[in-house]
Amino acid sequence: MSDNDLSRRSYLKGASAAGAASLAGLTGCLGLGGGGGSDPVELLHGWSGGDGASAFEAMHEGFQKEHDVETNVKPIGGSGNTTLDARISTRLGNDDPPSSWAEWPGQNLTQFTSEDLLGDIESDVWEENGMKDAYLEGPKEAAQVGGSYVAVPTNIHRINNLFFNKSVVESAGIDPAGLESPADLVEAAATVEEETDAVGFSHAMSSPWTTLQLWACVFLGEHGESAYDDFISGEGDQDAVQSSLETVAELSAHFNEDAGTVGFQEANQKVIDGGAAFFDQGDWAAQQYISQEGFEFESEWGHVPFPGTDGLYSLNMDSWVYSADGPNPEGTKEWLRYVGTKDAQVRFNTRKGSIPPRSDVSTEEFGPFQTSQIEEFQNSKAQPPSIAHGLAVAPETLTNLKNAVSNEFSNPSMDAAANAAEAFMNAF
Repeated sequence: MSDNDLSRRSYLKGASAAGAASLAGLTGCLGLGGGGGSDPVELLHGWSGGDGASAFEAMHEGFQKEHDVETNVKPIGGSGNTTLDARISTRLGNDDPPSSWAEWPGQNLTQFTSEDLLGDIESDVWEENGMKDAYLEGPKEAAQVGGSYVAVPTNIHRINNLFFNKSVVESAGIDPAGLESPADLVEAAATVEEETDAVGFSHAMSSPWTTLQLWACVFLGEHGESAYDDFISGEGDQDAVQSSLETVAELSAHFNEDAGTVGFQEANQKVIDGGAAFFDQGDWAAQQYISQEGFEFESEWGHVPFPGTDGLYSLNMDSWVYSADGPNPEGTKEWLRYVGTKDAQVRFNTRKGSIPPRSDVSTEEFGPFQTSQIEEFQNSKAQPPSIAHGLAVAPETLTNLKNAVSNEFSNPSMDAAANAAEAFMNAF
């Protein structure tokens, strides 16, 4: 969302307010008001197909079984959340907000709270269902902006994963669990190429977010949580930023040749096919493995935390926000209370490949990979938010960081690392 969008939205909201008094009586009589209790709860999300659609449908079905609330569901897929975000921007600009929509939480929400478009749901939602006690600090912080709870996270995707093809790494004589640093990973990738026909590290660079995400994992692995926190607060160390970009440049010598043109799913397929040893990605990559017939967890593929990040669970999340002026506010709160329950989170996450943000959900209905992720999450010492998905930095900063990758680091090298590091610091 650009500054022009925000300015336009402010203008339209002001223009709407000018006629609000004259329309109030008519709106009330006709039941057309945005907060009318008889209106359906309008829900927008970006899962128009695949595991996301199945996950939402299962959760929505559970809500309908327990609550007598009419809903109007609108899946808006395409390019991740890009199409959904454009629709939300238009709706908000026209002073026509939905009741709730699926959105990345954390700093990504500041684009809405700066204009009071989201309401505080601490007492009406977060005080219910034991949510405050059940959510760990990382997800709870991501649900708040300026100390106010404005969203409910429904799932967690881990970012700092290192996936591997077990046959390839065994042929190269490598134990992924023994990789203690990003430098060890670079060395392991080189060994793979010396000992096998596979590439050392599969990567996708058709979009800048994947390289930004890889850099964030390297940075977290090399410099730790404190340095990561300093960076996302705009007080990072440029030399540390550059050294991690240089590590990515070293690792790029072992990328697949088509890295510049493929997306993450195509890059991930190379691990499945045995054409690559390692792959860094969110745990949605594991869902691709699980869906592949004959490609079994632990016997054909495995996972370790990205080297140097053991004990950290770097988060990307989906959440549902509370629209301050959306239709049927009481029904919307019922929806938000439900999505924060154990039942909703089992229904959603068992199908999405993610894990529940509640720490008190039983693992009985989850497969072995998700169960291992749940256990690591519950035992993690910290849950740093994702940079590449906007949880850790404001939308404008994220755009600047992606532009820095595209403009300065699309062809990783030592020289490019210096220029990109300066651009990363200027992104704030």
